Amino acid sequence: MSIVKINVLTVPAEQREVLEQRFASRAGSVEGSDGFEWFELLRPVEGTDQYLVYTRWRSEEDFQAWMNGSMKAAHGGGGAAGAEGGAEGGERPRPAASGSTLWSFEVVQQASPKS
Repeated sequence: MSIVKINVLTVPAEQREVLEQRFASRAGSVEGSDGFEWFELLRPVEGTDQYLVYTRWRSEEDFQAWMNGSMKAAHGGGGAAGAEGGAEGGERPRPAASGSTLWSFEVVQQASPKS
């Protein structure tokens, strides 16, 4: 079964729009990766300043290959899974998130809507 990686990003209120714009501009950067299955950026509604970056992968090996390949290159050799995108060339913009924690899960059960 698949694995899920959730990157928990602490984002101050004044940086929310910046973070969301950076993710929007990176659209397509992970979708072509071998083993990639799903992506969602989840905005907090109330009670927290933490965004969740949800990605689903065929295997841990596929996730690690992405982390050590195109993700690392896109983030100048650093960053966490699903971290926000940077600028093309020149100086890197300041991160919109003030903290990041990566959670890892194995999918042991799943369901889809009935037809």
